[in-house]
Amino acid sequence: MKIEMEHICRIGQELAVRMSDGREMYFSLAMLRRACPCASCQGEPDAMGRVRKPKVEYGQHAFELKRFEKVGGYGLQLFWADSHNTGIYSIAYLEKLDQLG
Repeated sequence: MKIEMEHICRIGQELAVRMSDGREMYFSLAMLRRACPCASCQGEPDAMGRVRKPKVEYGQHAFELKRFEKVGGYGLQLFWADSHNTGIYSIAYLEKLDQLG
């Protein structure tokens, strides 16, 4: 059985995700933004495989979530008020973030 995101909703300053197996995960918006998995936030490997994490600065509206969309059956794209929207949070990545608390 493939586990998918069944329901996603914003509750105050948190994002709640219910999985098809009944698990629920809750994430603060600030934590999700700081954990954005895109190359601009986390870096990307160069030709030698080295990853240099860029310095990320957050503006006034960086932690305001405007909307979100499911991406296929595997991920979630978040759209922030400062126009940042390139990170796709896979189910596996969300589960990892949930375990970190």
